[in-house]
Amino acid sequence: MPAPRARSARQSQRFIIVTGLSGSGKSHAIRALEDLGYFCIDNLPTQLIPTVADLALREEAGIPRVAIVVDVREGGFLTDFARVYRKLRQNQTLQPSLIFLEASDSALMRRFSETRRPHPLAKDRSVGEGIKEERSKLNAIRTMADLIVDTSNLTVHELRDAFMRLSHGQSERAAMVVTVMSFGFKHGVPLDADLVFDVRCLPNPHFVQALRPLTGRDKPVVAYMRRHAATGAFLKQLTAFLTFALPQYVKEGKSYLTVAIGCTGGQHRSVMMAEALVRALKTVPSIRLRVNHRDG
Repeated sequence: MPAPRARSARQSQRFIIVTGLSGSGKSHAIRALEDLGYFCIDNLPTQLIPTVADLALREEAGIPRVAIVVDVREGGFLTDFARVYRKLRQNQTLQPSLIFLEASDSALMRRFSETRRPHPLAKDRSVGEGIKEERSKLNAIRTMADLIVDTSNLTVHELRDAFMRLSHGQSERAAMVVTVMSFGFKHGVPLDADLVFDVRCLPNPHFVQALRPLTGRDKPVVAYMRRHAATGAFLKQLTAFLTFALPQYVKEGKSYLTVAIGCTGGQHRSVMMAEALVRALKTVPSIRLRVNHRDG
């Protein structure tokens, strides 16, 4: 998937257009912008965008900041939007900003499954077919965007933070969100993992009766693993690699990365190593760390 990017930093945005793939979080985005003081309109017909933009420029209207959502739900969007937006960009006073939201196919499939709603382009077909068609049809509009946000791994709160930064004129690339996830191989490798590391080579607390009911967050388990030189050596090598690699992903424009640490059951070794890794990577610039224990 092409890397997210931001074109340029501006002063506080007055007119924001949010678009993107169905299921990518546009409803959450518009609510976040509303909380930030924007007058928000969802599912506005494309032909009315210039009218709303004109009103936003009038001081007597008393609407200093406007955000609208437009997408394939509206019949004229695919045929008219590119022309309408190019014309808006010619207005130096308005300075419109186009934000495109997207997500991985697996994330979109999961969201449609959870809501049980049909895809707007595939009411009589599978959701997967609708996603594929929409991604293809929106590619030209995606290339026009000032900011592309991949919401696959973003929580509602993180999405709100992204729009908070934009509204304050900080539209330069946000910190890459790095999720360090522990898991158990017997439960399957996480589908959204970008990097997978296997710590089954380390001493297993599971075979110590007193440690078996505990997790890798408990001090006795941590102490047990720390007593073995292999644990420290593994952590040192992995930290060195990620300290080098993560900034390279940032340079490539990646907005999120999942580092998966796996052991047999996902309860002891992977949990301990994930917690230690998050602490070890705190000094890496331009990233925001999260930890997620899938099976522990």
